[in-house]
Amino acid sequence: MKIFDKILKAFTILILIFMYLPIVTMIGFSFNSSKSLGRFTGFSLRWYYQLFENRVIWTAFYNSLTSAAVVTIISVVLALLIANAVVRYEYRGGSLIDAFIYIPIVIPEITESLSLLILFGVAGITRGFWTVVLGHATFGATFAIVVLRARIAGFRKSVEEAARTLGANEIQTFFRITLPILMPGVIAAALLAFTLSFDDFIKTRFTTGPGFTTLPLIIYSSAKRGGVAPDINALSAFSFGVSLIFSAVRLFTLRRGRYE
Repeated sequence: MKIFDKILKAFTILILIFMYLPIVTMIGFSFNSSKSLGRFTGFSLRWYYQLFENRVIWTAFYNSLTSAAVVTIISVVLALLIANAVVRYEYRGGSLIDAFIYIPIVIPEITESLSLLILFGVAGITRGFWTVVLGHATFGATFAIVVLRARIAGFRKSVEEAARTLGANEIQTFFRITLPILMPGVIAAALLAFTLSFDDFIKTRFTTGPGFTTLPLIIYSSAKRGGVAPDINALSAFSFGVSLIFSAVRLFTLRRGRYE
């Protein structure tokens, strides 16, 4: 058994190296003093200075940030309502609705993106900021529901009943008792929805229109035009850092919620 344990550990390490070595290499070459992507000639912040002076990139960053923020708000509100209904109440057709909740997770993203593109075209909706938000919210809310559902399932209703016994109405009970207890799950769901929206490329590509570009689209178009430029390495490293921060906060809130 010890041999199998060692093989499993070695295999896991190889998988992690395969996954993260390209990212580490990309970040390393973003500090390269030359344009070479195959030889590191020296440490420099040249490409970051060039990145920060690029207005097109920062416009795309602002678009990614604002759309992800709106998606997060919509996803968390919908997730709170739906997860609360699914977990706490029994009703006819509940199992069917429960199955529909997981469809955006199960089906390929490109299939869902294409269906949204066709829908917007048939409805005559001009693609832009709000179509991107709607497209991202379809899967952002689903992932948020999964997180909040687990949190609500472990919620003790006796706490709410005690608050109602002491004279609190439903609204007061929700904001003073229920929501604070669910807050670790809410924060985790919000960070997950934000990260998914901020980094998404496929659905953004299908649902956006002229005049609205996000960071993933800028990275892809720049790499497609003339290969991966050093400033694109810097942009990718910056984007990865933002996602990493939110992912770390999400993991922290999830772990904290388990022990509360």
